[in-house]
Amino acid sequence: MAADNDPESEVFEITDFTTASEWERFVSRVEEVLNDWKLTGSSPLKSSPEKGEYTSGTWEEKSQEINFADFKFYITHYFLKQECEQDDGKERLEEDALPLAMQDLLCMNNDFPPRAHCLVRWYGIRAFVVISPGANCEAIISESKCNLLLSSVSISLTNSGCQVPVFVQIQQKWRRIYAGECQGPSVRTDFEMVHLRKVPNQYNHLSGLLDIFKAKIGCSLFPLPPVNIAIRFTYILQDWQQHSWPQQPPDFDTLLGGEVGGVEFGKLPFGACEEPISELHLATTWPQLTEGIVVDNDVYSDLDPLQAPHWSVRVRTAENPQCLLGDFLTEFYKLCCRKESSEEVLGRGLTEEEGKENADISQALSKLTEPSAAVPIPKLSVSNIVHTARKRIRRHRRNDESPLNTDILNSVLLYVFPDAAVEKPSENGKNKTAQSNSTGTAEQEKNPDYNLFLQLKSAPSDSLTYRLALCVCLVNYNYGGLRAVAHLWQEFVLELRYRWENNYLIYGLTAGPPDLRCCLLHQKFQMLNCCIERKRARDEARKTSDGSKDRERKVSGGSQNSRQAADSSREGKSWDSWSDSEDEFFECLSDQGEMEASQTEGGKESSKTKAEGRLHPYNNLTLLNSTELLYVPVTQEPAPMTEDLLEEQSEVLAKLGTSAEGTHLRARMQSACLLSDMESFKAANPGCVLEDFVRWYSPRDYVEEEAVDEKGDKVLKGELSARMKIPGNMWVEAWETARVTPARRQRRLFDDTKEAEKVLHFLAMLKPADLARHLLPCMLHAAILKLKEEEAVDDIPFVKKTIQQATSQACKLLHPPNHDYKKIEDFINQLTAMETVITRARSLKAKFAVGEDEKGETSEELEKFVSSLLEEPEVVVTGAGQGPTGSIIHRLFISSQRLADFTSDEAALLAPVDEDTGSDRRPAGLSIKVPDFPPAAGREILLRTCVPRPAPYSKALPQRLFCVLMKDEFRLAGAFSSDTSFF
Repeated sequence: MAADNDPESEVFEITDFTTASEWERFVSRVEEVLNDWKLTGSSPLKSSPEKGEYTSGTWEEKSQEINFADFKFYITHYFLKQECEQDDGKERLEEDALPLAMQDLLCMNNDFPPRAHCLVRWYGIRAFVVISPGANCEAIISESKCNLLLSSVSISLTNSGCQVPVFVQIQQKWRRIYAGECQGPSVRTDFEMVHLRKVPNQYNHLSGLLDIFKAKIGCSLFPLPPVNIAIRFTYILQDWQQHSWPQQPPDFDTLLGGEVGGVEFGKLPFGACEEPISELHLATTWPQLTEGIVVDNDVYSDLDPLQAPHWSVRVRTAENPQCLLGDFLTEFYKLCCRKESSEEVLGRGLTEEEGKENADISQALSKLTEPSAAVPIPKLSVSNIVHTARKRIRRHRRNDESPLNTDILNSVLLYVFPDAAVEKPSENGKNKTAQSNSTGTAEQEKNPDYNLFLQLKSAPSDSLTYRLALCVCLVNYNYGGLRAVAHLWQEFVLELRYRWENNYLIYGLTAGPPDLRCCLLHQKFQMLNCCIERKRARDEARKTSDGSKDRERKVSGGSQNSRQAADSSREGKSWDSWSDSEDEFFECLSDQGEMEASQTEGGKESSKTKAEGRLHPYNNLTLLNSTELLYVPVTQEPAPMTEDLLEEQSEVLAKLGTSAEGTHLRARMQSACLLSDMESFKAANPGCVLEDFVRWYSPRDYVEEEAVDEKGDKVLKGELSARMKIPGNMWVEAWETARVTPARRQRRLFDDTKEAEKVLHFLAMLKPADLARHLLPCMLHAAILKLKEEEAVDDIPFVKKTIQQATSQACKLLHPPNHDYKKIEDFINQLTAMETVITRARSLKAKFAVGEDEKGETSEELEKFVSSLLEEPEVVVTGAGQGPTGSIIHRLFISSQRLADFTSDEAALLAPVDEDTGSDRRPAGLSIKVPDFPPAAGREILLRTCVPRPAPYSKALPQRLFCVLMKDEFRLAGAFSSDTSFF
């Protein structure tokens, strides 16, 4: 009794059998996914896919993650996107209708699709679900786990009513082994697979595979329904030795010899350095055969590829073949990412001899300041000294120390500055050089490719900047890389300085101010050219002035003593002092005007002001306060500016703020050109007023209206506009402060000496990487032009369209101030891909002898065939082996076979002789006829029939077996259907 009353004896364990297990949760999760994707019930898709739809159609997929305990799976739905079929709103639902997957097993419209999922190729289905292990999960190898997954799939299909087949990936992933199931109303299809390393001898032909298929079906009917057969043999052509090398061999006798694809300066190389087509796959197909029509066993075979009714070809391209244009652009882009300066690359130290040269230079400059009348001062300039020192340094520098070979350097500089080929250019030569910059520009602008630089913000294709970019790219790739580029840039800047100091215009630049539509480096070159033009104009004016002064001295010889002081004062302030320093005034062209202002008439001085700096009368208008004509004055040209200077000026003006003082100062800074023009106008029109200036400078601000005078006559009276009468108007203030000064004596608006030195300093401080980044738009410009040129030869519509799209993309990449270099790198890869496509097209045209046939029809057919090979996964050969294209393919295989046989015979002939018997060791059968085709690299055999299973009275259902026979693979993918009504 005590034991019965013990409270501990009343405690017992309760097992809850309603709790779901991990396996039940997994099955439930699969059912939920199938319901979410709406895969339950019959499918409303088309009953039968059209021919070739598996290849041309769009395949889509969607995936989710599911778990079995802690094991991760991915469930993925693959399906061909098709339109739903509706029959006048009536649903085609029949109790005994087969699922679409079973109907697809017997469909012959899409056998052997070239590009599709492996399950689509093996079973011909258009929609299916795959359950595969996660990325980091181990493969399902054990048989018990495989059966557990298959049973889970079967239960999920039964519970959900899904008629889409579901597969489970088992074994190692590389083996691509799937097992699955498809369920319908009283029917089921089991998908099974066999995968072996080697092909069993008894199943190495059609007869043995038919035996497997019939045994697996196990049909007791007699006679057995005929088996439908489809056969596809694939032959691979890999040997292209009978064709020429993609690139011409290098010419070692030329300056640029020794480099594959070497070109002269100014041209970009193009093409592949290796064969871009690695293999050609010929597929010979017998699409519809029945058992007994063809014989294929271990003794004899009727399957001759030349007799196959259907031929198709696909090519396998080489992965990332080396292409010259792409390599040039890639190496140039890498140069943009370097960080070394020119000093770090070339070194800062000078040799002892170079130090002596510098000492000589300093002594030469010191002599200029020594006051010695007895010793004549030599005529020296900075450019002369620099060039003399540079020549001596080159003479002392050994060839192995120079980053860039002297001959190569001279060739580059001669290409960039072609006018330097003329020795000792005269003044006429200078003018010819300036004129040659604009010759042919009008004709080039008619070409749409010429104006491509406006879209890319680069430079014209005939400009100095464009040629420099090509040379830098070529030097970087072939002649020394970073150090050679730094050396070239150093010499280039020295050449520009020489031209600036000797007044030689820079060749290859259009006249006028910098073009803001071009890259910044091109604008800098144009700015330097503007400075040279202004300096030359002043020098020519000085020569004219000196000549007039000499003539005056000859005429007025009697008054030499009275003018001696004036002459000595003018000699004390030479022209060099005006041009080489920050002067405030232009030198007077002649002193005649100043002398005439003090002429006397009858012993009395005339106080009348002399007009200066007139061009011509302005529309026959007269001054408002006098009867004198209104003259257009000689004014200074506005200062040219590059985009970085404009940006800098905008920042300075913006920093002044919005206060009254800042606004006033900003207006004064912007009215410098206006003040200069007012001073010139006052000098040209003595006695003028502000209204006169406005009538010429801004006619809209001078309003004229009809009025009646005292006599009753109608006259025109004018006045300033309303905005000119606003208090504190800048025009009124500038007019009051403007002096009577002609343009030739005003402070220069544009200090060419200062601006030229700023440009030269900017260029000298550029790192090689900075130079490459400035030239990158020009290089991309050149690459696009090269692609267009090469594409025009081959006429590939796909490439032409891609180039147009790439050009639009480049316009967006190169115009922002801060370039996205990652996107530019992707763009370069895109250009390389287009080059690869063009080289592939040329390789195929050479192999198929496109254009060599005299018959135009055949040539057009071959050209269309080659272009299709580049765009489509597989191309049908018209006429199979008997057509013109098939004949060429046949000859290619024959040549490859004979070459392989010749190589094997040659190796056999070189075999040693047997010392015992005296006979050679050549293998027997060398004289056997060489077959036209090599052994098939892959054999695919598809067997189909419709028989009742598992009993003779069962419903006739589709059965299918796909066989793959390769050198190192044997695969059987079977789909066997059964009637489950009574089982």
